[in-house]
Amino acid sequence: MAQERDVRPPAGGPASPPAEHDEIDQWRRRIDLIDGQLMSLLNSRSACAVEIGRIKRRLGLPVYSPEREAWILERVMRDNPGPLDPLAVKRVFERVIDESRRLERLAADGPEPASGPGGDGKGD
Repeated sequence: MAQERDVRPPAGGPASPPAEHDEIDQWRRRIDLIDGQLMSLLNSRSACAVEIGRIKRRLGLPVYSPEREAWILERVMRDNPGPLDPLAVKRVFERVIDESRRLERLAADGPEPASGPGGDGKGD
């Protein structure tokens, strides 16, 4: 389910004439904050993809999972509240999925993790 979005610009900040420029600056600061949140979420998602790649390597599974990718794209298009149209959301997620698959492939093709002191295979 999609989360409700707060699209109000951040309050405060120095007033600079003309007022329209200040309003644009407030919206740009809001975008900068959202970009930081997106970066954090994308990196968290990428870390999950790396772990999935390691698991797939261990289980001998292929990296590419077309059914899963189709399900993700259908879900994000269906759950999209806008203002992006569904095809725009699909294009964004196709790119995210491409990068996730690339990271999975790197993890799946990489060396086995070294055993840590306890020999549990988790490394440091």
